[in-house]
Amino acid sequence: MTGYLTTHVLDTARGLPAAGLEIELYRIEGDNRTKLKTVRTNADGRTDAQILPEAEFATGVYELVFHAGAYLDATGTPAEDPRFLDVIPIRFGMSQAAHYHVPLLLSPFGYSTYRGS
Repeated sequence: MTGYLTTHVLDTARGLPAAGLEIELYRIEGDNRTKLKTVRTNADGRTDAQILPEAEFATGVYELVFHAGAYLDATGTPAEDPRFLDVIPIRFGMSQAAHYHVPLLLSPFGYSTYRGS
């Protein structure tokens, strides 16, 4: 089996997929953090393609950075100064060539994630 990485963002406060949310992918090697790409969620809260496709997959430590504050601003969610959740980094390891799915369940005051399928 070949590995790849996907995500899905759901706005649990609105009960909708989080469309238009910017996500950055980084590879972590020791103290080095290398940006691999920036993507944006579609109307279904997913990216149009795998974030890390089979051809680019390698085991190791990665970080997805979800730009929740800008998304919440765009949806008209009342803002505090500063916003409680702005940038959400999720650091995780991929130890085998498999499908890794890292979803984000988001609200203005909390979030959760898990290894999905």
